[in-house]
Amino acid sequence: MTQKPAKPAKTAFRRLDGILLLDKPRGLSSNQALQQARRLFRAEKGGHTGSLDPLATGLLPLCFGEATKIAGNLLGSRKAYDAVARLGIVTDTDDADGQPLRAREVGRYTIKQIDKALRGLTGKIEQRPPIYSALKRGGEPLYAKARRGEAIEVESRPVEVFRFDLLSAADLLDGGEPLLRLRVECGSGTYVRSLVRDLGEALGCGAHVAELRRLWVAPFREPRMWTLEALQALAERDPRALDACLLPVEAGLIGLPRIDLTDEAAARFVQGQRIGGVPGPAGTVAVFAASGRALGLGELNAERRLAPQRLFNWQVP
Repeated sequence: MTQKPAKPAKTAFRRLDGILLLDKPRGLSSNQALQQARRLFRAEKGGHTGSLDPLATGLLPLCFGEATKIAGNLLGSRKAYDAVARLGIVTDTDDADGQPLRAREVGRYTIKQIDKALRGLTGKIEQRPPIYSALKRGGEPLYAKARRGEAIEVESRPVEVFRFDLLSAADLLDGGEPLLRLRVECGSGTYVRSLVRDLGEALGCGAHVAELRRLWVAPFREPRMWTLEALQALAERDPRALDACLLPVEAGLIGLPRIDLTDEAAARFVQGQRIGGVPGPAGTVAVFAASGRALGLGELNAERRLAPQRLFNWQVP
């Protein structure tokens, strides 16, 4: 009698708090990368801090456990990318994963012409997001509507581009592939695919993203990133060694103003009470106990009253 193959053992997930700076590989969605990492760490709860396209590689901060409560703050942070723009071809997704819509002649451009086009897309600008994007309309991502062939009008919205620089045009100027190598530093909600698409239109030849790598996300300006392959190798040698790859939750709060409370005030804060007479800048703040342990996020108003926003679920030491 033939025995049925044994079912693989179910993953025993655990409570785990921390931030992983993942070097996302090309070809995986952000959620696919998250789920692979979550299974390796056996983390009960996880989330990512804003999608990277499947084509893109580079920094994808993953939040486990209590760190998921600050994922939204990291989502709105300043970011930097290296991109390769392919001139002369427009695609439906504005990147190389899409279907070509039209090919156009690539002119003989000078560095001065390219720099002028880049300057026109720098600063506070209005940008039309790609049709194939995770933006939602009526509770559904735009890419789902686009894949069904629905006609979609995407409104422009304000974004801020701090840098849009030419790193190299050697491929193009030397008569090779019509490629531009670019560096982008931008704020929340900016699509590099849209920047490259609009750069192509400014040059009169069209363009799409051929390669994209995210370099950093504030406050992780010089990130020590981990690939899935490196994490897998660690897990096979000693699963306990994986935890050393995580940053503490506090590392994700560095970019926020810090409020330190006395033991008495901290005890009231974690019970959901407002605290009066707290000096500091109005707005969202990171709140800490006297021991240095983060208590959560708070909102400080102009009258110096501190209200709890998101509390971490651990005891004050």
